[in-house]
Amino acid sequence: MTSGGEPLSGRRALVTGGAGGIGRAVAQALAARGAHVVVADSDAAGCAAVAEEVGGSAWAVDLLDPAALVDERLAAELADVDILVNNAGIQHVSPIQDFDPPEFRRILTLMLEVPFLLIRAALPHMYTRGFGRIINVSSVHGLRASPYKVAYVTAKHGLEGLSKVTALEGGEHGVTSNCVNPGYVRTPLVERQLADQARVHGIPEAEVLERIMLTESAIKRLVEPAEVASLVAWLASDEASMVTGASYTMDGGWSAR
Repeated sequence: MTSGGEPLSGRRALVTGGAGGIGRAVAQALAARGAHVVVADSDAAGCAAVAEEVGGSAWAVDLLDPAALVDERLAAELADVDILVNNAGIQHVSPIQDFDPPEFRRILTLMLEVPFLLIRAALPHMYTRGFGRIINVSSVHGLRASPYKVAYVTAKHGLEGLSKVTALEGGEHGVTSNCVNPGYVRTPLVERQLADQARVHGIPEAEVLERIMLTESAIKRLVEPAEVASLVAWLASDEASMVTGASYTMDGGWSAR
Protein backbone atom coordinates (compact mmCIF):
# COMPACT_ATOMS: atom_id res chain seq x y z
CA MET A 1 0.00 0.00 0.00
CA THR A 2 2.89 2.37 0.74
CA SER A 3 6.37 2.91 -0.61
CA GLY A 4 9.56 4.18 0.98
CA GLY A 5 9.47 7.48 -0.86
CA GLU A 6 5.78 8.13 -0.28
CA PRO A 7 4.77 6.52 3.02
CA LEU A 8 1.16 7.69 2.70
CA SER A 9 0.66 6.55 -0.90
CA GLY A 10 -2.83 5.11 -1.34
CA ARG A 11 -4.20 6.98 1.67
CA ARG A 12 -6.98 9.55 1.46
CA ALA A 13 -6.88 12.42 3.95
CA LEU A 14 -9.44 15.08 4.86
CA VAL A 15 -8.21 18.32 6.44
CA THR A 16 -10.72 20.81 7.79
CA GLY A 17 -9.79 24.47 7.80
CA GLY A 18 -7.39 23.57 5.02
CA ALA A 19 -7.40 26.85 3.08
CA GLY A 20 -4.73 28.52 5.20
CA GLY A 21 -2.56 28.48 8.30
CA ILE A 22 -2.02 25.12 9.95
CA GLY A 23 -4.51 23.41 7.64
CA ARG A 24 -2.69 24.40 4.49
CA ALA A 25 0.64 23.29 5.96
CA VAL A 26 -0.90 19.95 6.94
CA ALA A 27 -2.34 19.47 3.45
CA GLN A 28 1.10 20.16 1.96
CA ALA A 29 2.85 17.75 4.34
CA LEU A 30 0.40 14.89 3.79
CA ALA A 31 0.41 15.35 0.01
CA ALA A 32 4.22 15.42 -0.03
CA ARG A 33 4.11 11.97 1.58
CA GLY A 34 1.79 10.60 -1.09
CA ALA A 35 -1.71 11.04 0.35
CA HIS A 36 -4.61 12.35 -1.69
CA VAL A 37 -5.80 15.32 0.36
CA VAL A 38 -9.35 16.61 0.47
CA VAL A 39 -9.14 20.25 1.53
CA ALA A 40 -12.28 21.32 3.40
CA ASP A 41 -12.94 24.98 4.14
CA SER A 42 -15.67 27.61 4.04
CA ASP A 43 -13.34 29.77 1.92
CA ALA A 44 -14.21 28.25 -1.45
CA ALA A 45 -11.51 30.09 -3.41
CA GLY A 46 -8.79 29.35 -0.87
CA CYS A 47 -9.93 25.76 -0.59
CA ALA A 48 -9.70 25.28 -4.36
CA ALA A 49 -6.29 26.97 -4.52
CA VAL A 50 -4.75 24.72 -1.87
CA ALA A 51 -6.32 21.62 -3.42
CA GLU A 52 -4.78 22.53 -6.77
CA GLU A 53 -1.44 23.26 -5.12
CA VAL A 54 -1.25 19.82 -3.49
CA GLY A 55 -2.90 17.85 -6.29
CA GLY A 56 -5.88 17.00 -4.12
CA SER A 57 -9.56 17.87 -4.17
CA ALA A 58 -11.64 20.61 -2.61
CA TRP A 59 -14.71 20.41 -0.39
CA ALA A 60 -16.05 23.93 -0.05
CA VAL A 61 -18.24 23.60 3.02
CA ASP A 62 -19.54 25.73 5.86
CA LEU A 63 -19.28 23.31 8.75
CA LEU A 64 -21.57 25.57 10.77
CA ASP A 65 -24.39 24.99 8.27
CA PRO A 66 -26.66 22.21 9.58
CA ALA A 67 -27.44 21.17 6.00
CA ALA A 68 -23.79 20.25 5.51
CA LEU A 69 -23.83 17.96 8.54
CA VAL A 70 -26.67 15.59 7.74
CA ASP A 71 -25.70 11.92 7.94
CA GLU A 72 -26.05 11.27 4.22
CA ARG A 73 -23.80 14.16 3.22
CA LEU A 74 -21.12 13.32 5.76
CA ALA A 75 -21.24 9.62 4.88
CA ALA A 76 -20.56 10.49 1.25
CA GLU A 77 -17.71 12.90 1.99
CA LEU A 78 -16.03 10.66 4.59
CA ALA A 79 -16.66 7.31 2.87
CA ASP A 80 -13.07 6.72 1.76
CA VAL A 81 -11.12 8.82 4.26
CA ASP A 82 -8.23 7.05 6.00
CA ILE A 83 -6.76 10.12 7.72
CA LEU A 84 -9.01 12.74 9.31
CA VAL A 85 -7.44 15.97 10.55
CA ASN A 86 -9.86 18.07 12.60
CA ASN A 87 -8.27 21.48 12.34
CA ALA A 88 -10.97 24.09 11.67
CA GLY A 89 -11.21 26.67 14.42
CA ILE A 90 -12.28 30.17 15.38
CA GLN A 91 -11.57 32.41 18.34
CA HIS A 92 -13.34 35.05 20.41
CA VAL A 93 -11.71 36.99 23.25
CA SER A 94 -13.95 38.39 25.97
CA PRO A 95 -14.53 38.18 29.74
CA ILE A 96 -17.12 35.56 30.69
CA GLN A 97 -19.67 38.12 31.88
CA ASP A 98 -19.56 39.81 28.47
CA PHE A 99 -19.24 36.66 26.37
CA ASP A 100 -22.08 36.39 23.87
CA PRO A 101 -23.91 33.04 24.38
CA PRO A 102 -24.56 32.48 20.64
CA GLU A 103 -20.83 32.98 20.01
CA PHE A 104 -20.05 30.43 22.75
CA ARG A 105 -22.33 27.90 21.07
CA ARG A 106 -20.89 28.66 17.62
CA ILE A 107 -17.34 27.96 18.79
CA LEU A 108 -18.32 24.73 20.55
CA THR A 109 -20.25 23.59 17.48
CA LEU A 110 -17.35 24.08 15.09
CA MET A 111 -14.55 22.91 17.36
CA LEU A 112 -16.19 20.05 19.27
CA GLU A 113 -19.50 18.90 17.78
CA VAL A 114 -18.25 18.99 14.18
CA PRO A 115 -15.16 16.85 14.95
CA PHE A 116 -17.48 14.34 16.66
CA LEU A 117 -19.72 14.20 13.58
CA LEU A 118 -16.78 13.82 11.20
CA ILE A 119 -15.20 11.09 13.32
CA ARG A 120 -18.55 9.32 13.54
CA ALA A 121 -18.88 9.39 9.75
CA ALA A 122 -15.28 8.31 9.09
CA LEU A 123 -15.05 5.35 11.45
CA PRO A 124 -17.08 2.78 9.47
CA HIS A 125 -14.67 2.88 6.50
CA MET A 126 -11.64 2.93 8.80
CA TYR A 127 -12.94 -0.07 10.74
CA THR A 128 -13.63 -1.99 7.53
CA ARG A 129 -10.16 -1.24 6.19
CA GLY A 130 -8.41 -1.93 9.51
CA PHE A 131 -6.59 1.38 9.34
CA GLY A 132 -7.42 4.91 10.41
CA ARG A 133 -5.78 8.02 11.76
CA ILE A 134 -7.78 10.63 13.64
CA ILE A 135 -5.62 13.66 14.34
CA ASN A 136 -7.19 16.51 16.27
CA VAL A 137 -5.44 19.86 16.15
CA SER A 138 -6.02 20.86 19.73
CA SER A 139 -3.94 23.47 21.54
CA VAL A 140 -1.99 24.06 24.71
CA HIS A 141 -5.39 25.45 25.71
CA GLY A 142 -6.67 21.88 25.62
CA LEU A 143 -4.40 21.28 28.62
CA ARG A 144 -4.10 24.73 30.20
CA ALA A 145 -6.52 27.62 30.59
CA SER A 146 -6.15 31.31 29.84
CA PRO A 147 -8.54 34.09 30.80
CA TYR A 148 -10.94 35.64 28.29
CA LYS A 149 -11.12 32.51 26.09
CA VAL A 150 -13.85 30.54 27.79
CA ALA A 151 -15.36 29.02 24.63
CA TYR A 152 -12.06 28.15 22.97
CA VAL A 153 -10.60 26.58 26.14
CA THR A 154 -13.82 24.67 26.80
CA ALA A 155 -13.96 23.35 23.23
CA LYS A 156 -10.32 22.26 23.23
CA HIS A 157 -10.66 20.51 26.59
CA GLY A 158 -13.69 18.68 25.20
CA LEU A 159 -11.75 17.74 22.06
CA GLU A 160 -9.14 16.07 24.26
CA GLY A 161 -11.84 13.84 25.77
CA LEU A 162 -13.36 13.06 22.38
CA SER A 163 -9.95 12.05 21.08
CA LYS A 164 -9.27 9.72 23.99
CA VAL A 165 -12.63 7.96 23.74
CA THR A 166 -12.06 7.51 20.01
CA ALA A 167 -8.66 5.99 20.78
CA LEU A 168 -10.15 3.47 23.20
CA GLU A 169 -12.92 2.42 20.82
CA GLY A 170 -10.77 2.40 17.70
CA GLY A 171 -7.73 0.53 18.97
CA GLU A 172 -8.94 -2.97 18.15
CA HIS A 173 -9.83 -1.81 14.63
CA GLY A 174 -6.44 -0.36 13.70
CA VAL A 175 -7.60 3.22 14.27
CA THR A 176 -5.56 5.65 16.33
CA SER A 177 -6.68 9.01 17.68
CA ASN A 178 -4.38 11.71 18.99
CA CYS A 179 -4.22 15.42 19.70
CA VAL A 180 -1.56 17.88 18.64
CA ASN A 181 -1.21 20.73 21.11
CA PRO A 182 0.70 23.72 19.79
CA GLY A 183 1.16 27.03 21.55
CA TYR A 184 0.56 30.19 19.59
CA VAL A 185 1.12 29.48 15.89
CA ARG A 186 2.00 32.07 13.27
CA THR A 187 -1.41 32.14 11.58
CA PRO A 188 -4.08 34.75 10.73
CA LEU A 189 -6.16 33.39 13.65
CA VAL A 190 -3.41 34.42 16.09
CA GLU A 191 -2.68 37.70 14.36
CA ARG A 192 -6.34 38.69 14.62
CA GLN A 193 -6.18 38.22 18.39
CA LEU A 194 -3.59 40.94 18.98
CA ALA A 195 -6.04 43.84 19.13
CA ASP A 196 -8.56 41.90 21.23
CA GLN A 197 -5.88 40.80 23.69
CA ALA A 198 -4.60 44.36 23.98
CA ARG A 199 -8.13 45.58 24.71
CA VAL A 200 -9.02 43.06 27.43
CA HIS A 201 -5.61 43.27 29.11
CA GLY A 202 -5.35 47.04 28.82
CA ILE A 203 -1.91 47.07 27.17
CA PRO A 204 -0.57 48.32 23.82
CA GLU A 205 -1.03 45.91 20.91
CA ALA A 206 2.74 45.89 20.31
CA GLU A 207 3.26 44.31 23.76
CA VAL A 208 0.77 41.45 23.44
CA LEU A 209 3.16 38.93 21.93
CA GLU A 210 5.81 39.28 24.63
CA ARG A 211 3.64 39.99 27.66
CA ILE A 212 0.66 37.70 26.97
CA MET A 213 1.21 35.11 24.26
CA LEU A 214 4.79 34.06 24.95
CA THR A 215 5.08 34.78 28.66
CA GLU A 216 4.73 31.11 29.69
CA SER A 217 6.98 29.66 26.96
CA ALA A 218 10.62 28.81 27.51
CA ILE A 219 11.23 29.32 23.77
CA LYS A 220 10.17 32.87 22.97
CA ARG A 221 8.79 32.59 19.47
CA LEU A 222 5.64 31.57 17.65
CA VAL A 223 5.27 28.02 16.37
CA GLU A 224 5.47 27.76 12.59
CA PRO A 225 2.61 25.98 10.77
CA ALA A 226 5.08 23.63 9.07
CA GLU A 227 6.28 22.44 12.47
CA VAL A 228 2.76 21.45 13.47
CA ALA A 229 2.24 19.80 10.09
CA SER A 230 5.36 17.66 10.50
CA LEU A 231 3.98 16.21 13.72
CA VAL A 232 0.58 15.59 12.13
CA ALA A 233 2.24 13.80 9.22
CA TRP A 234 4.16 11.53 11.58
CA LEU A 235 1.02 10.66 13.52
CA ALA A 236 -0.61 9.73 10.20
CA SER A 237 2.16 7.27 9.36
CA ASP A 238 2.61 3.57 9.99
CA GLU A 239 5.50 4.44 12.31
CA ALA A 240 3.00 5.90 14.79
CA SER A 241 0.73 2.84 14.87
CA MET A 242 1.26 2.36 18.63
CA VAL A 243 0.65 6.02 19.45
CA THR A 244 -2.96 6.61 20.45
CA GLY A 245 -4.89 8.49 23.09
CA ALA A 246 -1.97 10.89 23.39
CA SER A 247 -1.64 14.68 23.42
CA TYR A 248 1.58 15.94 21.85
CA THR A 249 2.57 19.37 23.07
CA MET A 250 4.49 21.75 20.80
CA ASP A 251 4.32 24.80 23.01
CA GLY A 252 7.91 25.88 23.65
CA GLY A 253 7.75 24.57 27.22
CA TRP A 254 4.52 26.34 28.26
CA SER A 255 2.92 23.19 29.69
CA ALA A 256 6.14 22.21 31.51
CA ARG A 257 5.18 24.72 34.21
